[in-house]
Amino acid sequence: MSSKTKIIVLHMKEVIYTVVFLLLAIILAIVLFCMFGSGKPAKKAADAQRYKPGVYTSSIDLNNNTFDVEVTVDSDKISSIRLVNLSESTSAMFPLMEPALESLSSQIYSSQSLEGIQYSEDRKYTSMVLLNAIKSALKKAENN
Repeated sequence: MSSKTKIIVLHMKEVIYTVVFLLLAIILAIVLFCMFGSGKPAKKAADAQRYKPGVYTSSIDLNNNTFDVEVTVDSDKISSIRLVNLSESTSAMFPLMEPALESLSSQIYSSQSLEGIQYSEDRKYTSMVLLNAIKSALKKAENN
């Protein structure tokens, strides 16, 4: 049995160069991550100013009866959606208008988006008319 012993000679100068190189590589990696990282904080800042705060309206004309959908927005969210200038005769002719708006409003408040809105089959067309009016009002409110 013979044992082959290997002796490794390290020069202090080479060890110091290696440690310095590793430290520079770690610092470079951290700087690159900070510069080109996830970018989510910048996106949140852009989303925070999504709307110009105010009250925006869009008109709906049904059988020569005109009424408005009023959307109130803050800089980052939709605050309220309601029907204005809705006469009693229009309300009687289109009884599904207010329940459809309540259903749409609750979904929009919770998601703060018009994507993925669901509506029942019995209020389908009424909901579509209201949703188009809300989209139109929000388009006026968008912060370009």
